[in-house]
Amino acid sequence: MKIPRDIGASRLIQSLKVLGYEVTRQNGSHIRITTEREGHHHEIIPNHSPIKIGTISSILNNIAAHHRLTLEELLQQLDL
Repeated sequence: MKIPRDIGASRLIQSLKVLGYEVTRQNGSHIRITTEREGHHHEIIPNHSPIKIGTISSILNNIAAHHRLTLEELLQQLDL
């Protein structure tokens, strides 16, 4: 499964709610999301639409590593 290239910050944040992520703060165009599931984890998402593919890839790889999932498994759970 390929990483979507046309995803914006609001859609990505909405889809990450299934893993317990919630917006904890915003500073300018950067949104911080946090989860308490499987330990404490933060990620910073730029409030852009669309987000650059390299940025999305990095964010999703960090989240997959935190939840001990492969990128494929993560994408299936997020239904992007």
